[in-house]
Amino acid sequence: MRRAGVWVCVAVAVMIGAVVSVQSASAQEAYVQIEAQPSLRAAEERVRAYSGVFPDVAGFAMDTGWYAIALGPFSPEEAERRLQVLRGERMIPADSYLADTSRFRQQFWPVGAMVAPGVPDALPGRDITQSVMPEVIAPPVVLPDTTVPETALPETALPETALPETAFPETALPEVAEPVLPEPEPEETLQQARAGEAALNAEERRLLQTALQWEGFYTAAIDGAFGPGTRASMSAWQAAAGHDETGVLTTRQRAELLDGYRADLAALGLEAVTDAEAGIEVTMPTALVEFSRYEPPFVQYTEKAGSGVQVILISQQGDASTLAGLYDLLQTLEAIPLEGERSLGRASFTIEGTSASVQSYTQAELRGGLIKGFILTWTPQNAERMPRVVEAMKTSFRGIGDRALDASLGVPSTESGAALMAGLEVRRPMLARSGFYIDAGGTVVTTAEAVQGCSKITLDGGPEATVAFMDAAMGVAVLRPAQRLAPPATAEFRSAPLRAGSEVAVAGFAYADVLQAPVMTFGSLAEAQGLNGEPDLARLALAALPGDAGGPVVDASGAVTGMLLPRAQTDGRVLPADVSFALNGGVLATLLAENGFTPAPSTGSGAMAAEDLTDHSLKMTVLVSCWE
Repeated sequence: MRRAGVWVCVAVAVMIGAVVSVQSASAQEAYVQIEAQPSLRAAEERVRAYSGVFPDVAGFAMDTGWYAIALGPFSPEEAERRLQVLRGERMIPADSYLADTSRFRQQFWPVGAMVAPGVPDALPGRDITQSVMPEVIAPPVVLPDTTVPETALPETALPETALPETAFPETALPEVAEPVLPEPEPEETLQQARAGEAALNAEERRLLQTALQWEGFYTAAIDGAFGPGTRASMSAWQAAAGHDETGVLTTRQRAELLDGYRADLAALGLEAVTDAEAGIEVTMPTALVEFSRYEPPFVQYTEKAGSGVQVILISQQGDASTLAGLYDLLQTLEAIPLEGERSLGRASFTIEGTSASVQSYTQAELRGGLIKGFILTWTPQNAERMPRVVEAMKTSFRGIGDRALDASLGVPSTESGAALMAGLEVRRPMLARSGFYIDAGGTVVTTAEAVQGCSKITLDGGPEATVAFMDAAMGVAVLRPAQRLAPPATAEFRSAPLRAGSEVAVAGFAYADVLQAPVMTFGSLAEAQGLNGEPDLARLALAALPGDAGGPVVDASGAVTGMLLPRAQTDGRVLPADVSFALNGGVLATLLAENGFTPAPSTGSGAMAAEDLTDHSLKMTVLVSCWE
């Protein structure tokens, strides 16, 4: 029995020596930390992705409660070299660094890995009993013949050979008990935290302020000076993280704050992007967007891997008038919702948009004859982190050089209005029809069809208007603009009826909002009544389009003889294309007067020249847009 006990002691000594050897070797290991995640599931997803690129990816639980993803192990010299090379080639995040392995606990990747470089610790849901004792049991040794006296073979002369398995009955070694995990290191005292903080250099202090700013707790300058503002932000962060509010971060709290900041940066891929063609430098979420194409005056970055995020850079030559026009045009984009704060100044503008499906931030500035800015859009799934990206882009954005995007680069936009948005989805109204001004304040008469079921009504794509009067039976609606307008021309109504066969014309937005200007359509008065003898109607021999409805019907003198009505089917029959109907001008004038409006009578006599008639009619015509 004594001899069996001797062999047990020998085996245990060998095991202890092996453990010491492993721990000594770990002290020489170094790792490049490339990312940290707050949960094991997220860390495992990321480490699997990295393992497809790097053969030496490792994952460790940390004493901060986060999970580190690292490359290694290397010698310290090799780790430094790998860090510089991979970071220079942008194969790893720009904020990767040499890890402090004393913060590493249990290793969770590769699957089946044993011991972390630091003190072993438990991962939730993982059995670490096999990581306590690596395979260090001495090989079996052959017991000497039992006839040899115990003194013949002193303990120091034992051969380095393995014991046979039968030499150790199952009861010879006690069962390995569950390891007793070390208690967490106690948090630093306030005095110790102040001492640790005092050892930080200026760059490390600025980095802490930057991380506090990223988390939304710090709004002052990043200067490395820990004044009252920084102390207050530290206290606020501590409260949010469940720590005592001392206003001084401990070593562990600093690591927790910075690990979270670096994890966010890695997830977003925030890094400075310089576009020499546009003359713009800005920090962008490169993990969420990728370059798509040039479409002057825009540079488009589309979403990456279904992120729901897009970036558009703006770069063009112009002046204050160009800036104001761009401000109006951008708000016709689907990507820029109508709701939200917006501001237009002499040399800059900002637009914030929000809806149930998309949010956006837009800014542009005029400087030295160049207009430069950006649009950032995102879906609700990104609502929590995008405000931080907005701030990063706002603070980093700057124009470089003295050039704007070359109009010949990519796919240039040569037309105005909606065509300027080539390649971008333009917001379209639910319905667009024509109307015309009836007084100097900008009051507009149009067809009732144009304003039914609208949440918003606009005139010529800009000023909003409300329904002041509507007669659905007659098919008439009168709109009053939200602010007084100055129409270039107003309607004058003809008092005497026209004779059949007289020449007439309709001014209207025949192609709705596709063309940004009205057109003239010429024809004649077929009959001064409807097909069934209706006295309020006039039948025209004129091929009108749906967008013309609500437009003025004028005679050769430019007087309004009626308002074109929407094309309708009669008793299930489809009328010829050149048959249209208008509400009689006299009936329309009477209806307006009875409801408090003052239609002006015609003072003209004789026919106008064709170009003058066209110019006058188009100036009084308005695009009426109905929005959901």
